[in-house]
Amino acid sequence: MKQFFFSIVTLVLVLTTASAQEMGDLLIKNGTVITMEDGVKENTDVLIKQGKIKQIGQGIAGGNIRTIDAEGMFVIPGIIDAHSHLGIDAVNEATNPVTAEVFVGDAINPYDVGLYRALAGGVTTSHAMHGSANAIGGQCETMKHRWGEMNPELWRMKDAPRTIKFALGENPMRVHGEGNNVAPRTRMGIEQEFRRSFAAAKEYKAAKSKALSNKTAPPDYSLRLETLQDILEGEIIIHCHSYRADEILMLMDVLEDYGVSKICFQHVNEGFKVAPELAQFGAHASVFSDWWAYKFEVYYSTAYNAAILTRNGVVTSINSDSRELIRHLYHEAAKTQRYGDLTDEEALKLITVNPAIQLGIEDRVGSIKVGKDGDIVVFDGHPLSIYGTPHYTIVDGVVRFDINEDPDDVRVDIDATETIPAFYEQGNQDHEAEGCMHGVSEHGHHHNHNH
Repeated sequence: MKQFFFSIVTLVLVLTTASAQEMGDLLIKNGTVITMEDGVKENTDVLIKQGKIKQIGQGIAGGNIRTIDAEGMFVIPGIIDAHSHLGIDAVNEATNPVTAEVFVGDAINPYDVGLYRALAGGVTTSHAMHGSANAIGGQCETMKHRWGEMNPELWRMKDAPRTIKFALGENPMRVHGEGNNVAPRTRMGIEQEFRRSFAAAKEYKAAKSKALSNKTAPPDYSLRLETLQDILEGEIIIHCHSYRADEILMLMDVLEDYGVSKICFQHVNEGFKVAPELAQFGAHASVFSDWWAYKFEVYYSTAYNAAILTRNGVVTSINSDSRELIRHLYHEAAKTQRYGDLTDEEALKLITVNPAIQLGIEDRVGSIKVGKDGDIVVFDGHPLSIYGTPHYTIVDGVVRFDINEDPDDVRVDIDATETIPAFYEQGNQDHEAEGCMHGVSEHGHHHNHNH
């Protein structure tokens, strides 16, 4: 009996340990620390204890913990990608113009080698998003890149705010109106999908309140309407696929009518046309550095977009929407110095502090500050230089990428037909097929992609 008892206790301890997130102790010595909050500190140490930044200064003694000598190197906060589709089972639930009830985070794939490659590019956090096939798509997942953890639950960024994907323009139009002959077929129809959905959520809430006060049966439970109600109550941040300025203005009008203020426009290629309006509304913008003209509605944009938005007071980030670009977001940010003359701090904010704000996680990541998560990248050169390369990528004080120590091939399952590097994996598929429209053809049928 006693042996049985000890066996049960041991099993419980093993299971508890297996499900606990690893928090590391690490000392980074003698680096040039770009804090993104308190300036640049030369010849400075950063001490991480139990996954949190404990001390920043000179001459720190870490004791018997792993130490990285960063002399001559640059230390920055972990890079954050506000728009990714890595690490999830499916991107689009394209069966209805409104699918607020679905959640991409229900099936996280910790074996997606693209996540490791993102770590090699200094990315410690990504926002895994539903696609843009629907006017109102599914809920998204904010993930820490804890490569090596096999339990999908441990990839979730605990207590990160909920987010959801909306979409404007051609994608929901061609999937539903043109592909399946159901609304919306036009941009006018997309607006009405938003208004109908929000109105239904308000009626649903009123019916629940009435049933509670009258002690009568409530309306049938609807996860879709519950989610829409949470949007109206400010509990979910909208991230909206967008290109054209007229549609961006339209959605802000709709949101204003329903008292919704939390929104980050994604792509927002014509954001430079309405930058003052975005700033006045308090909307955020997550943009490409220099992608456009890959389809008709995004025929026109400018590489100055991020700089113009920034100068107008819009919280702006640069994202990837790509398993290739995610590996060098620091290069994408550097382009704003060529196109817009942004300062080092302004350019680096586009991939650190600002995406953290857009995801509602700025109290934990985005800068190097005592008390924040120990998510850090150590570069051998300035991160905005073409010659800078990440050598260590650290998540919660745990080194998840080490350029010198990691094996040449870290794939868990080796596919002999896979082409390396990832840039070539997509063949001649366009941006939309790879990213926001992954799994959906222009008429709503499924692609047979191998990614």
